[in-house]
Amino acid sequence: MTEQNFDIVVLGGGSGGYAAALRASELGFSVALIEKDKVGGTCLHRGCIPTKALLHAAEVADVTREAAQFGISATLNGVDMAGVTAYRENIIAKKYKGLQGLVKARKITTIEGEGRLVAPNTVQVGDQTIVGKDVILATGSYSRSLPGLEIGGRVMTSEQALELPFVPGSVAILGGGVIGVEFASVWKSFGSDVTIIEGLPHLVPNEDEAISKGLERAFRKRGINYSLGIRFQSVTQHENGVVVTLEDGKTIEAEILLVAVGRGPATANLGFEEVGVTIDRGFVITNERLQTNIPNLWAVGDIVPGLQLAHRGFQQGIFVAEEIAGLNPVIIEDVNIPKVTYSEPEVASVGYTEAKAKEKFGADAITSYDYNLAGNGKSEILGTAGNVKVVRVNDGPVVGVHMIGARVGELIGEAQLVVNWEAHPEDIAPLIHAHPTQNEALGEAFLYLAGKPLHTL
Repeated sequence: MTEQNFDIVVLGGGSGGYAAALRASELGFSVALIEKDKVGGTCLHRGCIPTKALLHAAEVADVTREAAQFGISATLNGVDMAGVTAYRENIIAKKYKGLQGLVKARKITTIEGEGRLVAPNTVQVGDQTIVGKDVILATGSYSRSLPGLEIGGRVMTSEQALELPFVPGSVAILGGGVIGVEFASVWKSFGSDVTIIEGLPHLVPNEDEAISKGLERAFRKRGINYSLGIRFQSVTQHENGVVVTLEDGKTIEAEILLVAVGRGPATANLGFEEVGVTIDRGFVITNERLQTNIPNLWAVGDIVPGLQLAHRGFQQGIFVAEEIAGLNPVIIEDVNIPKVTYSEPEVASVGYTEAKAKEKFGADAITSYDYNLAGNGKSEILGTAGNVKVVRVNDGPVVGVHMIGARVGELIGEAQLVVNWEAHPEDIAPLIHAHPTQNEALGEAFLYLAGKPLHTL
């Protein structure tokens, strides 16, 4: 048995873990980063990056298919999944190599293997004992299923779906959240017949209702089928596919069933509860500064209740490193963290939905404005429909921005600054938005709420 001592030990090398390690090293701490698989975690290797590569390939397929409307002669002869996979894996390899180089350059000690917390300041990895003055838990998440719904064969999660060597003729997708609608978008662009099953009344149910309805209209126009408000009951597999039964008795047949019902915290059998860490339904409970009930033991990312987003984990990793260093970093509430769904069309939002804003501030205290992208020149050029919805407190700040349309994820940076800096529309209206850009749609919405609309009667 060997023992190594560090200022900070990070258990988990995903977005939250490696961000904590990099920032801690930058602040002068000695750091050990423990990872059982590959640094970069789910986001780099099985989540954000590979799925967005698929979505870009899907966009290329759509543009090729629709090239004639732009005066370009092109023919889509098919989707070469081996080629798509090679493109995707090349991107991952480059990002992974870059991250490895960065970790090495910061003189972070990387320890490969499955770590287990054996004391508040100690992680055991095989025959190595890793001791830290502070320990950061960043063990990430896994794809959930439903009780009694076994994964295997033609029933799969996103991890197995990413590795499919073929384009399925038909797909049923259980779950209309971010993962479900992104895969639906990819497969439809690749030529599959797609049906989404969502037990709640809307697709992307955590978004503003107007945006959810906009996505439903867009998907209907694209020929993506969906069943809303009726729960899944069972699935049977046969030689050529699956039969999904809903609680109302309706059946849906497809070649495969993708289970996309969310992600659970990866905390089981890692020693957390045995050491005394407070756990609730698998999540590690922390205070607002991400400290657990045990001093000098912290948690970041998907194991902390709240939004499960790579950039949230990344920000939390930086936050904890700075908190340990005594820098008193600023807390960003989950509601003010930007969210993007990279389907076609994209959905992007930050801040309160109109309904939540009315709950918090009062129904009479809120004004919203919905700007249609039909009035935006760049959106017309791109051939996209959609909306930018801004929610403000009367005579007060903007508290929510919600968007749907091609590439609106690229607009979320300005929106999050406006919301987090509690800017009033009157503060933004005098600022200049370059023409022709989709950013002008945000500018038009702020002009309207500031009382001086130019393109709205």
